[in-house]
Amino acid sequence: MGQDQTMKAMVLTQARKPLVLQECRVPEPGAGEIQLKIHACAVCRTDLHVVDGDLLRPKLPLIIGHEIVGRVTRVGDRVARLSVGDRVGVPWLGWTCGQCSYCKAGRENLCEQARFTGYTIDGGYAEFTVADERFCVPIPEMYSDVEAAPLLCAGLIGYRSLVRAGEGKRLGIYGFGGAAHIIAQVALYQGRSIYAFTRPGDHRAQQFAMRLGGYWAGGSDERPPDELDAAIIFAPVGALVPLALAAVRKGGTVVCGGIHMSDVPAFPYELLWGERTICSVANLTRKDAEEFMKIAPKVPVRTTTQRFALEQANDALDQLRSGKLEGAAVLTIGGTS
Repeated sequence: MGQDQTMKAMVLTQARKPLVLQECRVPEPGAGEIQLKIHACAVCRTDLHVVDGDLLRPKLPLIIGHEIVGRVTRVGDRVARLSVGDRVGVPWLGWTCGQCSYCKAGRENLCEQARFTGYTIDGGYAEFTVADERFCVPIPEMYSDVEAAPLLCAGLIGYRSLVRAGEGKRLGIYGFGGAAHIIAQVALYQGRSIYAFTRPGDHRAQQFAMRLGGYWAGGSDERPPDELDAAIIFAPVGALVPLALAAVRKGGTVVCGGIHMSDVPAFPYELLWGERTICSVANLTRKDAEEFMKIAPKVPVRTTTQRFALEQANDALDQLRSGKLEGAAVLTIGGTS
């Protein structure tokens, strides 16, 4: 593909402004990189945080999107794992240094110099992208492009959050959207009971949770009928932290699964006492991707999606912002299955 080839992309030019449809140059793969024709890209709450200015250091202009599925169209020098025609996914973690103390300790998700797809590297709201082949994820054959896209962040971050929650059987999930609907299926496969917390009065989301096999569903302002062993908070609402602490038993864990959250309000020490734990989940590792992509087909995880054309990206973000989506929004771009 020549240097003069162009593509369509939805570009963020300024925080808190709608994305702009532009003609951009098709990116060329460098050493160790592959060029990918994008077939589908899911819309993540992190995308919303970038657009809304909650995450403060994006490169601008920027093509957002980090739940990318497509096929390799070109390979750069020193590419060894992938070939033209391979179908792969591109997740949030796009590059790490491999040299810092975190990388050497197997915690590359905390790398001091990490680069992130759709934040510091151009992402998937476009017809083509390039990616470091080492961080690309094989896609199980059973999933179509659209079905697979939400697995690449909602699934991977959800899985890391589930692991951090421990092995308790009664699991609360606060915010029942893209990540929750995927990881609830894994938790049920593992023999856990799901207690789903939604926006107060959001009966549609509560019914969705129960259809997936939830044991109980209610508003985030409600107390569940049983003490929880652990809770995962996917909604970016700091006020949910003390509510979740009040719902878990002594020794229980509350996992904050998002990249951004509003301030956590003050709460009485009594809620934390009893060796309750609060922790966050930051990014993901390639090991997370390897483990999750093995377990997803066994469950089997099924993703609930709503399709949008590339040019409708702003509409998809608006629906996510207002809580109108059931499952995950996916941009369908080229040759999508």
